[in-house]
Amino acid sequence: MKIGKDLQGEINIIPLVDIVLVILIIFMITAPLLTSGIEVELPKTKDTPITQKEEQPLKITITKEGKIKLYGEEITLNSLVLWIAEAKRNNLIKEIQIEADKNCPYGIVAKVLSELKKAGIEELGLLTQPES
Repeated sequence: MKIGKDLQGEINIIPLVDIVLVILIIFMITAPLLTSGIEVELPKTKDTPITQKEEQPLKITITKEGKIKLYGEEITLNSLVLWIAEAKRNNLIKEIQIEADKNCPYGIVAKVLSELKKAGIEELGLLTQPES
């Protein structure tokens, strides 16, 4: 830097790079922690595994307490049916997979299946774990 009439400012970029690298490391450490899902213990069966399709089906989760969750958020059965019917009407969903804990009340699963059939969903699947 010259002193006098010809002042020239220089940007010191090293502290900026240091801060960006620290922020990047923080995000790399915390990102896997944010993707944790709902813990559901699926029943085990001898069925063959499902082949993955291009389009991901909608997944509804039923916890062992009998709570219905859509995209990780708890939802009532009536709200779920209204949401599904609207999505079906707008051709946003074709297939639904139900991920129910093996210890959840069977009546909740039966109600959800019945209401989804009434809403016009024809492709329903129940997720299970393969027996080892």
